[in-house]
Amino acid sequence: MVPSINAGEASSTGAAGPTVYALADGCTFADVEEGALYHATVNGVVEYGVFVDISEHVSGLVHDSVLDGDYAVGDELTVELAEIREDGDLSFHEADPTDPVTAEVRHGEDVGVSALSDAIGQAVHVEGEVVGIKQTGGPTLFQLGDGSGVVPAAAFEEAGVRAHPEVEIGDIVRVTGDVETREGAIQIEVDALERLDGEERDEVCERLEDRLAETAVPTETEPLVEWEAFEPIHEELRGVARQLRRAVLDGRPIRMRHHADGDGMCASVPVQLALQRFISEVHEDSQAPQHLLRRLPSKAPYYEMEDMTRDLNYALEDQERHGQKLPLLLMLDNGSTAEDTPAYRALAQYEIPIVVVDHHHPDPEAVEPLLDAHVNPYLHDEDYRITTGMMSVELARMIDPSLTDELEHVPAVAGLADRSQADAMGEYLDLASEAGYEETDLHDISEALDYAAHWLRYDSGDAVIEDILNLGGDADRHRELVEFLADRADRDVQRQVDDALPHIDHELLSNDAHLYRVDVDEFAHRFIYPAPGKTTGEIHDRKVQETGDPVITIGFGPDFAVLRSDGVRLDIPEMVSELTEELPGAGVSGGGHLVVGSIKFVPGAREDVLDALVEKMSDAELDDDLRSTLVD
Repeated sequence: MVPSINAGEASSTGAAGPTVYALADGCTFADVEEGALYHATVNGVVEYGVFVDISEHVSGLVHDSVLDGDYAVGDELTVELAEIREDGDLSFHEADPTDPVTAEVRHGEDVGVSALSDAIGQAVHVEGEVVGIKQTGGPTLFQLGDGSGVVPAAAFEEAGVRAHPEVEIGDIVRVTGDVETREGAIQIEVDALERLDGEERDEVCERLEDRLAETAVPTETEPLVEWEAFEPIHEELRGVARQLRRAVLDGRPIRMRHHADGDGMCASVPVQLALQRFISEVHEDSQAPQHLLRRLPSKAPYYEMEDMTRDLNYALEDQERHGQKLPLLLMLDNGSTAEDTPAYRALAQYEIPIVVVDHHHPDPEAVEPLLDAHVNPYLHDEDYRITTGMMSVELARMIDPSLTDELEHVPAVAGLADRSQADAMGEYLDLASEAGYEETDLHDISEALDYAAHWLRYDSGDAVIEDILNLGGDADRHRELVEFLADRADRDVQRQVDDALPHIDHELLSNDAHLYRVDVDEFAHRFIYPAPGKTTGEIHDRKVQETGDPVITIGFGPDFAVLRSDGVRLDIPEMVSELTEELPGAGVSGGGHLVVGSIKFVPGAREDVLDALVEKMSDAELDDDLRSTLVD
């Protein structure tokens, strides 16, 4: 039947006359029908008639008994397909229609990217946006997204020569070609690639946008535990899940930055796994998860200019070398403070979108003008007890709910890693217990994560971290690795604390809080585990247990101080702001949570900064409900 040959692209040459079909070169016998009219070209003249082509692959005879004119090779005429004979030969009659309408016929079916697996070996047409262009030593690979998925389309010129140089990223195109497999992945071997403009482009854009919006919608999930405080955050996480899924469908790379500690890894690894699975689902390129997603740990509790410069440079190189879009930056367990804004402003010059999921005390006025999304419990009158790991596990489940059973223990690990005393911790521990993890197991996993993160430094350590969290698929290896790393961590912590304790200075502040100070640069081992922050936290915990009273601990070095507090109403971010104004030239910066944080300053101002800190701590009110629940 003629409708089956996709003859909807008609360019009118008359008012309402009969349709004459103009077949594209790729059309075959499957695209023709008896009784239909076709544009033809003479390819041979014989005594009994002329042979005509109606496409590269379809030819037949017009017998002289039904031929009115005289024709030479190359002449054009209109013919009617009179008969398709049993032996496959075609018989045509010359035709002279009145006021004909020409309809261009493309070979193959109109197919969406998500349906290409059912069309292998067939000719298809796919309309979509060019989301990436990569020049190989052979073909040019155009990454084509249609809202349901992304497929590479291989177009050939000379080896290594850019095909269709007029086509750029962001163009809307129609690709015609055969669906093939290469190295186990689907791609389209391009016969024709047409850039669309005008009304036709607008119509395709509208269809793509509708399909994108539909595919980007995250899965409806219920939180792992019932927690009223989490409800508004859960809804905001759905918005982030939609943005991340859309970035994948748009072919936009995602660079994931996270704090290099237990909570940061409990936050980032589940999201990484969910995104990798979603990328594999919607991208036909088997290398897409590797090219489109990078997880990168950050040592500092904010986005340092060093990290930003490195990320931006890699992004620009990937854009130049691999034809990628500039990335979306996803900040996890990091990114909510004024210290992040210089790096954010630099990325704004390149219009790089930034999404933050964090539980550190935020400065929304400073960061939110530079962010595309910001999820933080403080914005809902909650606090750091809702850890980023807890939030990100829910985010991962929205992206790929099939991960749920694998992740049921991870929120409890995140809570223990950051010493959360949230009301929901009991339920998270029960959920982990049902999954086969006792609280001692979770503590060991937390310690193993911290220990591994210390030695990995700036490396993501994907395989090792997944094994520690038991997301790598080998339960025996997980148990042996966690036992080994946790034992090593405990040994190194005990040695570090035992060596530092004799050098601690103690005083009782005017508000009756105990203050303990230790120079962790002079009296703790450097460049080994644990780092100054954890060393200070471990000393602090011992003193809290010994005294049972309100305790503040300061671990300091030449140009930094780490602060921990139990039972004292501190506001470390506010203290940093005050010191910045009161001590000009001291270079004070830092922040963190209300009762846990760190401060930097120039070495020459150390004594002035520490004295001012102690004075502010002496004026702070005591409050038994405020506990140092986190170790950064």
